[in-house]
Amino acid sequence: MSFSRRNFLIATGVAAASTSVLTACGSGNEGGSGNNEAPKVSGSKTTEIPVGTKADSTGPAPEVKGAVKGGTIYSLQQFDMDHMDPAQIYVSTEGAITVPIMRALTGYKLDDKGAATLVGDAATDAGTMKDGGKTWSFTLKDGLKWEDGSDVSMDDVRHTFERLFADFITEGPRYVQQFMVGGDKYKGPYDGKSLDSIEIDGKTITFRLNEPRVDFNYTLAMRGYSLVPKKQDTKEKYDKRPFSCGPYKVESRSIGKTMTYVRNEHWDPKTDSIRNAYPDKYVFQMGYELVASTDRWIADKGNDQYAVPIFNEIAPERIAQVLTKPELKKRVLTAVDTATYYWPINMTRVKDLKVRQAINHAWPHQQVQTINGGPATTEIATTIIAPVTPGYTKFDLYGVTKKPGGDPAKAKALLKEAGKLGYKLVIAFQQSDTQVKVAVAVKNALEEAGFDVVTKQVDKSTFYTQIGKLDNGFDLMGAGWSPDWPNGYSQFYPCWSGKNIGDGRSNYAQLNDPSVNKAIDAAAKIPDVEEANKAWGNVDKMILEMAAVVPDYHKIRNYLYGSKVGNVVWDSGNTCVALCKLYAMK
Repeated sequence: MSFSRRNFLIATGVAAASTSVLTACGSGNEGGSGNNEAPKVSGSKTTEIPVGTKADSTGPAPEVKGAVKGGTIYSLQQFDMDHMDPAQIYVSTEGAITVPIMRALTGYKLDDKGAATLVGDAATDAGTMKDGGKTWSFTLKDGLKWEDGSDVSMDDVRHTFERLFADFITEGPRYVQQFMVGGDKYKGPYDGKSLDSIEIDGKTITFRLNEPRVDFNYTLAMRGYSLVPKKQDTKEKYDKRPFSCGPYKVESRSIGKTMTYVRNEHWDPKTDSIRNAYPDKYVFQMGYELVASTDRWIADKGNDQYAVPIFNEIAPERIAQVLTKPELKKRVLTAVDTATYYWPINMTRVKDLKVRQAINHAWPHQQVQTINGGPATTEIATTIIAPVTPGYTKFDLYGVTKKPGGDPAKAKALLKEAGKLGYKLVIAFQQSDTQVKVAVAVKNALEEAGFDVVTKQVDKSTFYTQIGKLDNGFDLMGAGWSPDWPNGYSQFYPCWSGKNIGDGRSNYAQLNDPSVNKAIDAAAKIPDVEEANKAWGNVDKMILEMAAVVPDYHKIRNYLYGSKVGNVVWDSGNTCVALCKLYAMK
């Protein structure tokens, strides 16, 4: 998932895992610690995400040791959410912020260190597979209520999945739409028609898929498949005000400024094995650049003592200060993420291979790393897939390891060979303090190599919507990706398959190469895990040989938080701070 988009974390089952386990990245330091060694992405251990039992899926969630009920948790964020309709959610920030208000059929249950298990969320368990993965069934729990006190019904569950096919749903994950038998012709429920491959029997929903997907239960844990009430579905308007069946609900929202969650009195903790609900309120405050939010966490005054980030990390300008002072470092959550940040090159605009290769050779990786805070926050990337994700294969086609600052002479020579000296590049950057600096470094490096560079700063809140348009006018764009769950298919299909090109999709490079498409489809069907992972590594290399992207860096997250926020842990299933495990200290 991008927040990388598609956190934010598909194998067509067979490929990346057994039916019961997927692997995810392991965290570095789970919370503040006295360890002065920064974690590294390369060599970091992996952890398993097993499928839990029916007992694991039964609420209430285990109590957090020492937690107290009451108070308010605050957050300081750069930007508001572009989408809050779950079917439109495919960005990590949106996925993370909606865990307290949205429930799906499956989800991730955390232990006291943040390690995840896949369990039934609104369903009684993590699902029953038949026909080798072509048929999946889930039974709805009793006692689930919407925020108005009405029952979560099977009509709601069916409607949740059928509305995914409506024309106005453009930006969420596309897996269910592509997996369902007859999904290629179905246009959604608003004309009164149902999808035959979704069957309801009592409180059980059955999905009939067009081919085996042994990890379909992991797919449904994505926020994009959270439940939507049929009677409250306002279509496009639902994006601004979703309806809750979780422990909290939206009390108020001033777009671009604040959003407040209060308790949903109709939520029954006995139905929920995933979420605790200690604070009375969550108040999310937007419009804070990284330096501003970091300085407030450092000062630790007033309500900021109860403030926690979702994705506002420690500002690069403050990282050394915070990590070298024990009194501050003890309030830092550090975790290795599955995300790789990269720069897709628009293949419909930049058609010359040598031009794309020149961009790769000229890229100022080391300068970008320094701007982002150095090795404590990033590891320079030479591949699309991160070292902590199954399928990673180490290679370096553009000599980045030897020349991390770029090789402008090599790049200029390639441009001369192509007869393209002075080639104009329009590059999209997010409009933030850090990215303004990155834009300068990139522009200088590429112009030294013989390019003519135009930088475009794009509003953060709508950045992925804008770069997701087919006719966006950009040659390169800053992006990033965490696999939707940790394996090769969910890394490569959404972003690099020609089948996933369209407005609102995440193939930002608009790469549609028959050999890559064929390799992705073939790797997804390999039953042996080790062979499948080798195949994903080959897909990675194929894309880099085409120079369709500049891999920039793999991410190490550092979150500073207030001194009166308890139990700040990393959610390794959703790859974010675990909001529903926090409490406000008395």
